Amino acid sequence: MPPVESKPPMSQEDDEQLMAKVVAGDSTALETLYDRYAATLLGVVLRVVQDRSIAEEIVQETFWRVWDKAASFDDAQGKFSTWMFSIGRRLAIDTTRRQKIRPHAARSEAEEAQMLRQPDGANVAETADLRIEQERVRSVLTVLSPEQYEVIELAYFQGLTRQEIAQATDTPLGTIHTRARLGLQKLRSALESAGIEL
Repeated sequence: MPPVESKPPMSQEDDEQLMAKVVAGDSTALETLYDRYAATLLGVVLRVVQDRSIAEEIVQETFWRVWDKAASFDDAQGKFSTWMFSIGRRLAIDTTRRQKIRPHAARSEAEEAQMLRQPDGANVAETADLRIEQERVRSVLTVLSPEQYEVIELAYFQGLTRQEIAQATDTPLGTIHTRARLGLQKLRSALESAGIEL
């Protein structure tokens, strides 16, 4: 009698199997695809935009679109990698064209973090409002996976950068970026449902 086939670990699953899970809302499958392709995609995009920070942003946006448009992927029309690289190349080319028309600096992680911090001149009422809002936000964090919760908690409530989170949790920076992006999207939807505005 032949041995019963066991399901392969996610890291052994092919791209199309992982994409089927992404379509079903499995963010861990997306993280696996990210870990599998992000470095190669960064090299491709960097050759187009010639700026590492912009290239990193494009890689993040590419995987966000993979998540957001997962249902439009059809493996009958081609491989996942071809589809994903075409998204990245298109974003890189569009970014380069926009910068030729009107150059602009990409928002850095430090600037994003600063947006979440309390202004130096905040008065007591503003501080109290901020604390109340933070508690309301914290109450909807249950929609996140434990990994996404950890990243949002460390970034939003403790003010760590993604690099610091990666070091603190001994997790690859790319994985932290993915968890943050997906976690923020889930959180935004949950906040809208709860009638909370950020």
